[in-house]
Amino acid sequence: MNVPANLKYSNDHEWIRVEGDEAYVGITDFAQSQLGDIVFVDVTTVGETLAQNEIFGTIEAVKTVSDAFIPVGGEVLEFNEALNDAPETVNKDPYGDGWMIKIKITDKNELEQLLSAEDYMKLIG
Repeated sequence: MNVPANLKYSNDHEWIRVEGDEAYVGITDFAQSQLGDIVFVDVTTVGETLAQNEIFGTIEAVKTVSDAFIPVGGEVLEFNEALNDAPETVNKDPYGDGWMIKIKITDKNELEQLLSAEDYMKLIG
């Protein structure tokens, strides 16, 4: 299972990559493997400011629909529009081209509540 050390992780299987005051968010390799073939990613929260752990969108797979939670509070700046045409990118490259949203972080202290790669590995066993 791929768990990059440079990211932080939520208990809900989202990852966050911080770049200054902004960050990219997606779902983990473990999460995409549990969901199966992803057929649609729906994010309607661009322009909204969400609190930590609020739902920022939904991920539809062949067999299920799952909510996606923002790991830290912030303003949703951008949705990865490439996922409209190729949602399967989340399955193929969850930590790269399969990112879902870009946010402006409102409270960097919330990052301290997230899991390291090592802690996330313990969570998923």
